[in-house]
This record gives sequence, C-alpha cells and structure tokens, in this order.
Amino acid sequence: MNAGFTTIDYLIFIGYAILIVGLGLWLSRTKKGEEKDSKDYFLAGGTLSWWAIGASLIAANISAEHFIGMSGSGFRIGLGIAAYEWLAAITLILVAKYLLPQMIEKKIFTMPQLAKERYGQGVSFFFSFFWLLVYVFVNLTSVAWLGAIAMQQILGIPMAYGVPGLLIFAGIYSIYGGLKAVAWTDVIQVVFLVGGGLITAFFALAAVGDGNAFHGFATILEKVRQAPGDLHFNMIIDQKISPTFFKDLPGLAVIFGAMWLTNIGYWGFNQYIIQKGLAAKNLAEAKRGLIFAGYLKILIPIIVIIPGIVAYVLFNHPDLQQNLVGLNGTIERADDAYPWLLRNFAPAGIRGLAFAALVAAVVSSLASMLNSTSTIFTLDIYKPLINKKATERQLVKVGRISALAALVIAMVAAKPLLGGLDQAFQYIQEYTGFIYPGVVVVFGMGILWKRATNRAALWTTIATLPIGIIMKLALPDLPFIIRMGYVCMILISLAVFLTLTDKHQVKAEKLSEKNQKRLITAGWAFAIAFGITLTAGIIWATDIFGCSLRHLGFHSIFMTTFMLGFLSIIMFTDAKSGIKDAKSYDIDLDLFNTDKKFLIGAIGIVVIIVSLYAYFW
Repeated sequence: MNAGFTTIDYLIFIGYAILIVGLGLWLSRTKKGEEKDSKDYFLAGGTLSWWAIGASLIAANISAEHFIGMSGSGFRIGLGIAAYEWLAAITLILVAKYLLPQMIEKKIFTMPQLAKERYGQGVSFFFSFFWLLVYVFVNLTSVAWLGAIAMQQILGIPMAYGVPGLLIFAGIYSIYGGLKAVAWTDVIQVVFLVGGGLITAFFALAAVGDGNAFHGFATILEKVRQAPGDLHFNMIIDQKISPTFFKDLPGLAVIFGAMWLTNIGYWGFNQYIIQKGLAAKNLAEAKRGLIFAGYLKILIPIIVIIPGIVAYVLFNHPDLQQNLVGLNGTIERADDAYPWLLRNFAPAGIRGLAFAALVAAVVSSLASMLNSTSTIFTLDIYKPLINKKATERQLVKVGRISALAALVIAMVAAKPLLGGLDQAFQYIQEYTGFIYPGVVVVFGMGILWKRATNRAALWTTIATLPIGIIMKLALPDLPFIIRMGYVCMILISLAVFLTLTDKHQVKAEKLSEKNQKRLITAGWAFAIAFGITLTAGIIWATDIFGCSLRHLGFHSIFMTTFMLGFLSIIMFTDAKSGIKDAKSYDIDLDLFNTDKKFLIGAIGIVVIIVSLYAYFW
C-alpha cells in the first residue's frame, strides 16, 4: 500500500525532508567560540520579522489535528467546525492590540514567568504544571498520533513507526537549534502546508465537478442543501435538527459563548503560540505578524474542512458514487477522510507535494511544542526551583534534555490516550478547555487589572481543574463549549470577590486626567454592552415571550455578560481606585495605539468573517 506514489512523489517528499532538516541544522549553527544563551535558544534572539511571525504562528497552529482531525470533523459535522478558525482570526486582532503589547514591554519569555512577576511563585508553578501536562499528554501525543494515521493511510507505514518517526523528525533540529530553527523553518513549512493543502482541495473538488473545481464546489453545496436536515454547510447548528452535532458545536454558543475562551487562551496565553510574537524585532512587527496570521487563518477551512465535506458527500449521495469506482480504500472513521482523499484524488507528483504539506503541518507543530515545553520547564521550574544559579550554558543544555524527555513520553503515551477516538480534534478542544477558563481569567486580569491580587489568582488557578471536572461529571450531556462558559462564570465571581475583599493592597499612583477619562469611557462602554447582552440573554434564552432560542445555545450569552461585567469592573476600578496590588503592572495605554495599516488589516478580517457567516449561517 503506497497510495499510488510514483518515483517523483517520493523524490519530492524526500527533498522536502532534507530541505527542512538541513535548513534547521544550518540555522542552529553558532560562530566558532560562541554559545547560545537562553534568549537565543528560547526567543530566537528577538529577531523575527512580521512575515516570519505570521508564518510561524500558522505553521505551529496548523498540524495533523487540522489536516486529519478537523477534516474528520468536516466529514462528520460540516463547515460549522470552521468557527474555531474564523473566530480565531478576530481573536488575533484583540491579542495584537491589547495583550501582546504588555507582554513585549515587560520582556516576558514565558506565561508562567508573567504569572510569577505579577502574582508570585505559587500561581506560576501551577500554570507551569498545567501547561506541561497539556503539551505532553494532549498536544504532542495527538499531533503525532494523527500524523501517524495519515502516514499509515497513505503509505502503509505502521503506527508503531509513524509516531516516533514524526517526533524524531521534529526533534532533530528543534531540540538542537531552539526557537530560531523552529521559526525560520516554519516559513518554508507554511508554504508547503498552505500550497499543498489548497492543491489537494482543488483536485478533490475537480473530481466531483468533471475537472472544474468551482463546479465541483457548487455541486457539493447543492447536494448538501437539497438533503433535509443536512447541516454540513451550516455555521449554526440547531439542537432540534441535530442534537448529536449540537453537542460539539452548540449553535450560537460558538459566537456568544466560551469558544472565545478557547481562542483567547490559545492565541493570547498559550506558550508555543505567543512565543513567536514575543520573539519579534519590535512591537510593530509583532502586531503586523498577528494580522498576517489572521488572514492565513481564513484560508484554513478551504484547505482542511472542505475536503472532509467532499468525502462525506461522495459517500452519502448515490448519484455521485460513480466517482468512487476504482478508488482505493474506504472511510471507516471520520479521521480517515483526508488521507483517503489524498490517496485517491491527488495526481502523481502533486501527491508527494500534498503529503509533504501534511507532514510539514505535523512537524512544525511538534517542533514548536517541544521548544515551548523545554522553555517552560527550564525557565519556570528548573531555574527558579532547582538551580537558581544556572549558567546560560546549563539552561540551554537542560532545555534540550527536557525537550528530549517530552518527546519520549509522548511516544509512549500516544496510543493509550488516542487509540479509540473517532474525532481527535474534539478530544483536543475539550481537554485543553479544562484549563482555558482559568487561564483567561487569571492572565487577563493580571495584565489589565491593577487590583488583582496573588490570593485571587492562586485560588482561581487551584479551582480551575476541580470545577471543570465537577461540571463534567454533574452535566455530562451539556456541550463542553457551554460547560466551559459556566466554569468561567464561577471563576470570574471567585476572582472578583477575592480581589475586592483582599486588604493586602498599596496606594496607587494617580492617573493622568487623559488616561482616567479613557478608562472610564471604556468602563461605561462595557457596562452598556453588559446591560444589552443580559437583557437579550433573558429574553431569548428563556420562554418569557414564548420565543426561546435555547435550542440554538443562546443561553451561552450569559458567559459574555459575565466577561463584559468583569471588564467594566476592571476599567472603573483602574480609573478611580486609590489602591492597587503591589505587583500590579502600570498600564501604558499608548501601547494599545495602532497605525492605519493595522486598522485596515483588522477591518478587512472582520468584513470577510462577517460575510462568510452571513452566507453560511
């Protein structure tokens, strides 16, 4: 079984592998007599340009969980799963404007470092521990496992070889070269994964449309919309029509609910993502890089979800099944969809390029995760808790050893954790979702709220996992996106209560009249939005007027009201309170200023996303 690979396919793939490893090792070199220091190894020496940041962000983000997992969800659920991508594009605007500037100004290396400086060692240790668990047992394992599924489906390589093979491939240059090798090879990787992914989608659609990809898309769209109850081209899932799919994508909750927690937590505070922005030459380059990444995110559903829907339509519409004659294999589980398409529809030569794209997505993500795992362990656990006097050379050495250890653990843990899943993408979203409510609340108020205290952050952090687990056990049938929202509401209430009742505060410096006015204006804006969303929530999520929209998940808007109320409290107290936490950040509101290029780019993203939602509502 080799998916019809020809000599040219093998040559293209081998050439890709040699290019990436060679480039990674070349970038890892140092001049004679010089050694890497921790900033070189963990933050690429602060040398990344906007296009390298944007490309590396997407290469780190797009992996087998997209090519295999999200394509599988496209096969099973449909275009609705694109909410993760399209809302992420808008989230990148918010992160670039409001979160990243503070981190760069404070010279942050890692998120636990931010927690330590802002709150203390306890909060930092908890989040270091959380992230290491997630990176090793969720991210590394799932990405390697899904990539190995593709290799087995396409080339017949056994899973027992595919998982370690991919991890070792990523480790060869990332462990030795650090973030610089990861980021600059990602620039090449993103060309392969976007180009190869678009080519695969094109040929799959062309096969349906008698050689015309646009006609093929029109045919697929028509077939889905002709079938009663088929929601494969609906962004908003109705519980009355499809209760099974609603559990994964609960209607309006994807717009008004806790998917924002997933996106802000992932793009704003996830180490292996935000680390690329922290390595920018300067703040302007970082902001432009995130906007560039936002436009690339808009493309992702075309690359990975549309092929999954194509496979679904081919297998479920008898009048199209003549297209299946003579094809190799079938789809036994949703995550088989993309490998099946690649094996059967990509022509010789292109097949090798598309497979290289898939492997590029896997390897780039694994490399970023390995680097970030070693960064957190070395700078947030080893240096402060084990060897406070460690030299730069020792830090780099420990970083390499810890990355290697994470690689080995992921090899061993992959099969027991993921062996029986139908849609691994949903596994990843749900289990990373256990920590994101706490991450967003603790880090968000740490950056924006001068009153936030160590006591509030520590107990909010400690409560995050237990509350998430209790909610899952108590409400097992509740969609996890809505459940995350309820967890966030509890954590916000806890954080606000503990902060406002904490007497361990110091006198705050008086703000300038200009900054005070800006904060008060923002506070009133959030307060008015709070009132509007609360009213809408009560009307549309209940039967007050006999027009409940609970079947569309509209009750999730109550999480939005809590977030708006939380932000309103932060703005008003920052403006008027005469006290603050001793470790609070002095916010320079001018850091949030952006130029016309940023504004135009941001407006373009929002217009595109709104248009896509309007068409595929």
